[in-house]
Amino acid sequence: MTTKSRKTTHSRAKSTKPKANPGSQTDNLSQLGAQTAAPASPEEAILETAPNPHPTDLYLARFTAPEFTSLCPVTGQPDFAHLVIDYVPSKLIVESKSLKLFLTSFRNHGAFHEDCTIAIGKRIVDTIKPKWLRIAGYWYPRGGIPIDVFYQTGIPPKGLWLPEPGVAPYRGRG
Repeated sequence: MTTKSRKTTHSRAKSTKPKANPGSQTDNLSQLGAQTAAPASPEEAILETAPNPHPTDLYLARFTAPEFTSLCPVTGQPDFAHLVIDYVPSKLIVESKSLKLFLTSFRNHGAFHEDCTIAIGKRIVDTIKPKWLRIAGYWYPRGGIPIDVFYQTGIPPKGLWLPEPGVAPYRGRG
């Protein structure tokens, strides 16, 4: 093997990733099916999308991240949350690996619970423009106080089956 071919083999170029369905509407997915390093920050993270396979149907997609981690912006100590993200797709859906990498990018990011939760919701909204979105951030207690943060883009669409978030309430509450 020549030096030139070694460089090509180890490059991160999109062309080295085999396409499952060449010419499909998912050709823009550069992270799925490829080894991808975790982004250093939420700003560097790329949320990828795919076409909604059922754009005329009213349905809810749910992502649950029970081990979300960020850093306290004051102390630098880790903060942990259980996130539940519900959205009603319009033309696009969120590609799940890119969402996992986006959420992972918060591990070294210092922000208050409210900022993390709302920023995640707004980033998804800006990226896919869903018909509706809600995010629930159930933050584990630090200093004896759990903080739950909820954000949604408006009233859920009429006729939508909206399940409960499914997160047990904090047992230390009164």
